[in-house]
Amino acid sequence: MAVEFIGMIASEQKSEIHPATGPVIDPDYIARFAQAHEAAGFDRVLIAHNSSDADAVLVATHAAQHTTTLGFMIAHRPGFIAPTYAARLFATFDVFSGGRGGIHIITGGDGVEQRRDGDFLNHEERYRRTDEYVGLLRKTWTAEAPFNHEGPYYKFENAFARVKPVQKPHIPVYFGGSSDYAIAFAAKHADIYAFWGETQDMARETIAKVRAACAAIGRDPASMKFSLSMRPVLAATEEAAWQRADRIIERIRDLRGKDFGRANVRPDSVGSKRLLEVAAGGKVRDKRLWTEVAAAVGAGSNTTSLVGTPEQVADSLLDYHALGVTTFLIRGFDPLDDATDYGRHLLPLVREGAARAPVAAAAE
Repeated sequence: MAVEFIGMIASEQKSEIHPATGPVIDPDYIARFAQAHEAAGFDRVLIAHNSSDADAVLVATHAAQHTTTLGFMIAHRPGFIAPTYAARLFATFDVFSGGRGGIHIITGGDGVEQRRDGDFLNHEERYRRTDEYVGLLRKTWTAEAPFNHEGPYYKFENAFARVKPVQKPHIPVYFGGSSDYAIAFAAKHADIYAFWGETQDMARETIAKVRAACAAIGRDPASMKFSLSMRPVLAATEEAAWQRADRIIERIRDLRGKDFGRANVRPDSVGSKRLLEVAAGGKVRDKRLWTEVAAAVGAGSNTTSLVGTPEQVADSLLDYHALGVTTFLIRGFDPLDDATDYGRHLLPLVREGAARAPVAAAAE
């Protein structure tokens, strides 16, 4: 079965081993970064959301103007604009980009960051609001006539959007989250469930849990797709790849200084806690799942890696594909250069292997 590859672009040059040194928004870098992913054969790129960074929709709009086929997975946090307005915003982007939009719903795993934008709801309430919010997004995208709505968080009269997404029936909805609330939400609303780089046994458990949640509400479990996030560390030999991994962790150690190894976990994020559980099991899990970066930075994002030659890393990704993963979100510690290397050395191997191998059925 075919696989989808998603990269990640940002508005400035930075990573865990490259502190930001330029402008917060570098238009030329955004364009080159997006073009590098398109040339490398990526299907989409993620543009993250943060309460102190550039607006993700506007970054995506700029990147879309400098590419022709690259799709976008735009992180969006419910609660700060009306869902009817958000529906028109994303539909407008989908039209201007020629049907290349995608929305990644971020309910919010860090109460401190939420409060920077004035959101004081707790974890459970945020998921309840997101449930209503995304339902209204979908309804606004597809409604053929004005509608009224009155719920716990939103009330509208004669809501309607004349602008509709190019993609039908609507823009694809990605969602990630590991709590029970998140799993229930995903089963109800997500087209693609995204999770971070866990061990294969944990990934198998996660996929089974999401599929069971789908079945419990009468949704066909096979209709849910799964995306796994990893940070591949490649080199021509396995020894050289691990040497590169050692340099990465030493660079992080130097940059973090006295804060190295302090688990600054987002308090509400079950996903972060799961990655730290992976890291607690050892520096290397399964064949080549490297956990040191997750442990060093508190696992607040996609921080587990697969280390090895392109062939070895491709084999590991195909192991996840056999479990039911059909989308891989990959990004490097040298973001732009790694995107190019992935396109040359990794993506073709995985696509070739996936074309020959069946993905795990929902009933399994």
